[in-house]
Amino acid sequence: MISHVKYIVIFCCLTATYFLYNEQLASIPLLVLSALFFYIGLKEMSKLKNNK
Repeated sequence: MISHVKYIVIFCCLTATYFLYNEQLASIPLLVLSALFFYIGLKEMSKLKNNK
C-alpha cells in the first residue's frame, strides 16, 4: 500500500469515530483501524521472515 493511502484511511476512520461517538457507534471505525493495523503488521512480519 502506498503510504498516502494509509494516512487517508486512518484520517477517515478517526473522523468517522469523532462523528459517530455521540451515536455510540464509534467502535465500528476503530474495528476497521485495528484490522488495518493487523494487516500491516502481518505484512511487515512476513517481510522480516523472508529477509532472514
